[in-house]
Amino acid sequence: MRMREALRAVRVPDLKKKKERGEKIAVLTAYDATMAGLFDRAGIDVLLVGDSLGTVILGYDSTVPVTLDDMLHHTAAVCRGSKRALVVADMPFLSYQVSIPEALRNASRLIQKGSAAAVKMEGAGPVIPVTKALSEVGIPVMGHLGLTPQAVHALGGYRSQARDQASASQLIEDAHALEEAGAVGLFLEAIPDEVARQVTTLLNIPTIGIGAGPYCDGQVLVSYDVFGIFDKFTPSFVRHYASLGDTLVSATRSYIDDVKNGHFPEPRGSSPATATPKRMDLVEKES
Repeated sequence: MRMREALRAVRVPDLKKKKERGEKIAVLTAYDATMAGLFDRAGIDVLLVGDSLGTVILGYDSTVPVTLDDMLHHTAAVCRGSKRALVVADMPFLSYQVSIPEALRNASRLIQKGSAAAVKMEGAGPVIPVTKALSEVGIPVMGHLGLTPQAVHALGGYRSQARDQASASQLIEDAHALEEAGAVGLFLEAIPDEVARQVTTLLNIPTIGIGAGPYCDGQVLVSYDVFGIFDKFTPSFVRHYASLGDTLVSATRSYIDDVKNGHFPEPRGSSPATATPKRMDLVEKES
């Protein structure tokens, strides 16, 4: 990658160009400005403000309780922290399924107030006309097929999808429909490698895999899983690049010990005899 391109902000059309060049797309989730800034400095292509914040940040058991206000709050924070990466915001449960006008209003809030570059919606079927409507008014849409966490109750749990011929064929058909409706990319979650390969080969838009094998145009993982911060449940396809949770626990214990044993903070050089009157002078002035 050329240095100038590495420093330039990633735009929506760049994702398709990366696919055409055979250049893999690296995606991580982010939920706050500080983490977004760190990932951005590392050179990540896309930051997904996932509704996974419901489980890893807000303490819910699923993504279903996440609200649009939650997504707006965290999307805006990520956009403030990121200077180069493309920011995609999840549209939460029931923010786009009720009606097209409501979906347009909610998506526009994520773009206007949240400063996202694109939004992501799960599923096909009724989501196809919503994708078309958003695309027609200039809101870039990323699709999401396979395991769709917002439908966890309907799916009967977090299970891999498209494992038989009928469901695989349906997924491929849905992928085509989303592309024709104007989707600029497609997330594929927890589907067989071969199905993901077929979709990736057939579509002109880039595919981003999560637990969908190596043949997608890019990969996304939940950052708290990747870096060992969230340990309640980690999918089998996640590769751990660090164990920051253990590091934080160890560092916290060191801090606790230092406070309890009087090792922190250390004296700053002033004797108690001179330090106390100075503080009293300040109190008298303030009063």
